[in-house]
Amino acid sequence: MAVSTGQERGLFIGGEVVEAASGEVRDLLEPATGEPLARAAMGGEADVDRAVAAAREALDGPWGRTPPNERSRLLHALADAIAANRKELAELESRNVGKAISSVKAEVGGAVENFRFFASVLGSIAGRANPVGGSLQTYSIKEPVGVCAQIVPWNYPLLMSVWKLSPALAAGCSVVLKPDPQTPLTVLRIAELAAEVGFPAGAINVVPGDGPTTGSYLVRHPGVDKVAFTGSTRTGSEIMRLASEPLKRLTLELGGKSPNIVFADADLDDAIPSSVWSIYYAAGQSCEARSRVLVEKPLYDEFVSRFAAYAKQLKVGDPLDPETQVGSLISTAHRERVHGFVEKGREEGAEVVVGGELPDGKGAFYAPTVLAGVDNAMTVAQEEIFGPVVAAIPFEDEKDAVRIANDVRYGLFATVWTGDPARGHRVARAIKSGMVGINMPFTAFPGIPFGGYKQSGFGRELSIDTLELYLETKGVLFSVSPKPFNPFGL
Repeated sequence: MAVSTGQERGLFIGGEVVEAASGEVRDLLEPATGEPLARAAMGGEADVDRAVAAAREALDGPWGRTPPNERSRLLHALADAIAANRKELAELESRNVGKAISSVKAEVGGAVENFRFFASVLGSIAGRANPVGGSLQTYSIKEPVGVCAQIVPWNYPLLMSVWKLSPALAAGCSVVLKPDPQTPLTVLRIAELAAEVGFPAGAINVVPGDGPTTGSYLVRHPGVDKVAFTGSTRTGSEIMRLASEPLKRLTLELGGKSPNIVFADADLDDAIPSSVWSIYYAAGQSCEARSRVLVEKPLYDEFVSRFAAYAKQLKVGDPLDPETQVGSLISTAHRERVHGFVEKGREEGAEVVVGGELPDGKGAFYAPTVLAGVDNAMTVAQEEIFGPVVAAIPFEDEKDAVRIANDVRYGLFATVWTGDPARGHRVARAIKSGMVGINMPFTAFPGIPFGGYKQSGFGRELSIDTLELYLETKGVLFSVSPKPFNPFGL
């Protein structure tokens, strides 16, 4: 179905669409055109209170009594509903975020597979039993952590929400999810679909709102047991502080400045187009975008030349055009920020080989940009630009490549291109990042732990390990002795 413009979307609390307590409603614009798309209610503290209360009621009531096999059935049913509504969700996401619909379709498919994965693996949730010694025995029980606050960014609102909802719901937790106020539309629709397939009221609650106000209040809320956040490292640091009193479990998936390392023996017909995709596939607005391309010196000039030629060929334009490869940035304000980094690169001595100019016309478009002659100490090599800008950095040898790769405060993802399998694995071991790809550009699949080292956060998503982050372990100790205990010998 085609998405109609001008609709007003409420909050989703306790299984139904409700108005914000304050009555605040904001206009949402399409980043690619600047035209009105929809109107959405914005939640405040009173709405967070309502949502947390609904989540707690569900946890203590029908959702908490839902057995694992029924949770699995519901997760599969929600996956089916997303698949059945994939055209609507893809168009809604593309228009709300500005990303090319060709990429968004893959993200919707990934959302379906995430729910299916956790629907399948929740059967692995189990404790263990063993004797302690003598008549004493013990067993452990896995229980849901409780009410989870989940905060997702504007760049992947649908996919990031699913990354967080699927393990939390599989574990039996209830959720209050706060999408970015700019991009709440697909998240709200998924909550509606969840209600339609039978999730109990209050299991999933969605409250869009500003981070410094609504988000801060949600993180601090005494009724919240765990916080999961994806976003900038600066905001993650603030969330960690806010979650310390009262103390909450915490998962942070934060920023990145990921390296793409190309050795002279790499297959360039594979490495170069893959490297182009690795930075530009979401217009660079991705935490694991390989925004630093490290190239062995004998190869450097040829690589930059061919990379730039590919970047020029990319089709930038209407996100709903299936031929578009690079859509819009999220806003003109964000585009100004991205362009400011490019100007800073020029000032520090980088050469703008391709792009680097503010275009005329509507929308928040920015052409794929290549910066050459970059030193890793430059701002463009150290700071997360979060746009379609790549910094090409030469290196001497394997040791130098690893040094440069690790010489940032982030450690989320890295890609290595080499014709030497042993070197590929050696470099993968040496790089300080949560994930490494060898001779392939892709990053995230259900079942593979996704997360970072250093200032890229902690905790993992997408995998069985993630379930443990939403579970508590309770130990039960008992005796099978027929004799009564009398420790004091009374």
